[in-house]
Amino acid sequence: MSELLVKPQTDPDADGNVLRITPTSAGWTYVGFEVYHLKKNDKLTRRTEEREACLVLLAGLAHVATDSVSWSGIGERMDVFEQTPPYSVYVPSDDGFEVTAATDLQLAVCWAPGGNGLPARLIRPSDVGVEHRGSGSMARLVHNILPETAPAHGLLVVEVFTPNGHWSSYPPHKHDRDALPEESLLEETYYYRVQPNQGFAVQRVYTDDRTLDETLSVGDGEAVLVPKGYHPVSAPPGYDVYYLNVMAGPKRTWKFCNDPGHAWLMPKPAPSDR
Repeated sequence: MSELLVKPQTDPDADGNVLRITPTSAGWTYVGFEVYHLKKNDKLTRRTEEREACLVLLAGLAHVATDSVSWSGIGERMDVFEQTPPYSVYVPSDDGFEVTAATDLQLAVCWAPGGNGLPARLIRPSDVGVEHRGSGSMARLVHNILPETAPAHGLLVVEVFTPNGHWSSYPPHKHDRDALPEESLLEETYYYRVQPNQGFAVQRVYTDDRTLDETLSVGDGEAVLVPKGYHPVSAPPGYDVYYLNVMAGPKRTWKFCNDPGHAWLMPKPAPSDR
């Protein structure tokens, strides 16, 4: 099995965890990612310590409390494929959170180094930027949960819905050089859901020199590590694909470079009125 592919546990552990990625397990510096399946009334309690977290309610309702603030009965969608923006909670470093499942709950916990003393806050669906990106067979729906325009120390969080037969993260792009303003260095995880769930997505991860060049078949509930390189995604005919991206790096900005061989696929700038 590829070292870039992370499979979930068959059964949740005592805390409800089914998938965990840490900087140590990924072999990188910044991004951590976890998925929990909680039964109604189950609780998850964590300290953030030196990290910050973004709790994304993938499906279900919950009560969430931090050291200083709490929210009761948040959540709306019961399945990611409802395609409505999620409720999320930002939790800064040196804080803690307790999540109590008000219904059966699928929860993603996104991690990155913290450090700027921001307050904990609720991210409502109305706070999420909704974007229809691309056209034709490259069209997809994007929910910007924690973009660089929203306060955080390092985390960037976004979810993408790719209709069956379409491509996303396409044309192929990368963000693996600390070379601003042209490109930022960002580690990235992709967490996948597929509908119907017996299907799969296809993701290729490759570098210009092809020292890394892998094509992965990714199942429902699995994740992919993108330490570097271009990373396009395909949703096969008959199977809609959802993924949740977590990105972080030395600077909190998303500046990417397209694969020059495929840059011709980018839309042409509108002609000037002059």
